[in-house]
Order: sequence, then C-alpha cells, then structure tokens
Amino acid sequence: MTVAANAVLPPPSSNRRPTSWGSPLTYALAFAIAAVSIAPVVYVIVGGFRTTPSIVANPAGLPDPWVFDNYARVLTQSDFWGQAFNSAVIALGTTLAVVVLGVCAAFVLARYTFRGREVLYTFFTLGLLFPAGAAILPLYLMLRDLNLVNSYFAVILPQVAFALPLTIVILRPFLAAIPRELEDAAAIDGTGRLGFLWLIVLPLSRPALVTVGILAFVASWNAFLLPLLVLSDSSLHTLPLGVQNFSSQYTSDTAGILAFTSLAMLPALLFFTFAEKQIVGGLQGAIKG
Repeated sequence: MTVAANAVLPPPSSNRRPTSWGSPLTYALAFAIAAVSIAPVVYVIVGGFRTTPSIVANPAGLPDPWVFDNYARVLTQSDFWGQAFNSAVIALGTTLAVVVLGVCAAFVLARYTFRGREVLYTFFTLGLLFPAGAAILPLYLMLRDLNLVNSYFAVILPQVAFALPLTIVILRPFLAAIPRELEDAAAIDGTGRLGFLWLIVLPLSRPALVTVGILAFVASWNAFLLPLLVLSDSSLHTLPLGVQNFSSQYTSDTAGILAFTSLAMLPALLFFTFAEKQIVGGLQGAIKG
C-alpha cells in the first residue's frame, strides 16, 4: 500500500510554475528609460556640489572635492525661502481646491443619473485637449479686469480650472465602482448623501484622491508661464521664477545655478517618491473603471 500510494502521489514541486522574470529586452528597455529620466536629475544635484571652474573643465566629472558652499549660499543669501513659501501656498491652495471640487463633480457624475450627464462629462474631458498656453492672453486680461493680478488667486484659480478635467477623469471610475449596496445600507442606517460621501466614498477612494492631489501639487509647483505673466511683484515670485532670477543674476555661477535648481525641484521629487504606490494604484483604478 505504501509503494502504491507513493507511486500515485505526484512530487510536491510538480504543481509549481516556473517564475517568469520577463525577457532581457524588456529589462534593457526599462533600464534605458530610467537612465534617460534619472540622469539629468542626478547631474543637476551632483553638479551643485562642484565648483564652476571644475564644471567648465570637465562637465561630466564628479565632485573632487565635494563643495557644500553652493547649497549653503542658496539657502542663506538668496530669496529661496520666500519663494519656497509662495510656491507652497499656491501649490497647497491649488491642490486643496482641485481635490474638493473634483471629488464633488465626480461624485455627481458617477452616482447621480440625470439628463445630459454624459454630455457634461464629455465637456470636462474635452478640457484635456485644450492647452493652457493657448489661453494665457485672454486669461491675463480677465484676471486684470478682476483685479486679481499680483495675488495668489491669479495663479491658483486658473490652475484649478485646468487641473479639474484630469481630476474628474481619474476620480469618476473610482466613485462609480463603489457598490450600490453600500449606499443602500448607509441610507437604511440614516446616512444621507453627504454622509455617504464623507464616511464611505472618501475613505474607499483614498488612492485616487492621493493621485490627483500629487499631480495637482507637482504641476502647480513646477508652473512657470502663468506665474511669470501674473506675478510682476518679486515678493510673490515662486521657485521656478526664482530659478530664472538667480540664473540671470549669477550667469557665470553655473554650480550655484545647479544648486538652486536642485533645491527647487526637491519637494516635487519627494512627493513622487513617497506617494509612488498611491499614484500607480490611482491610475490603475481609473483605467479599470
């Protein structure tokens, strides 16, 4: 009996499938794309630790020795902190408005049935095809007539308007995928529409909310053209404008310009680094929806 049983039973490892690691071409392509994306960032950061003569003599070299004076000078002798504050105020204000208005609009488009709903959604999606640069001149004239030029609102309001289409496109599939049974159960427990949105919808949609928030924050932090046109007061300049001002003031200080640029893009890099999984999850949910 023992021999027969052993003859019938398959070996323990026969049901295991071999692990597929993909083709070498896939890894080579991924490595090439990563290198092209990361190399400029690494060059800017490392270049800030060099001196200008060494960069001119050997642009592709490494710091020898490592110089920290460039970063210290940017942090102590420039308008970096004031411009960082302006960028933070504008980026956080834009992000908050985009998330709040986007989730409200997406909730209505996803959970309510009314005539013209798909037409309204199509109207929002068409905003993805409208470049912001094409509206700069009429936008500036409108902001000037509203006396909003040289204020935070002159940057925040247009950025919110241009960020809402992508926000709604990402959020709507998440909100529509929430089962109706949860909404019915919440209604039986006495929870209204707003309570259902606050207590159930928002926690379940956290990956999508983080995704749209990060995208709005980074886009606002890196915005250059709009602040350049509507913020003529230097005390309101953001970090992208600060990079331009610093480059114009210290044209021969290449190492200092690289140090200022690397510090200006550091918050955006940190946001992407710490929220990478949330962003990928949010985009995957939007595609599945």
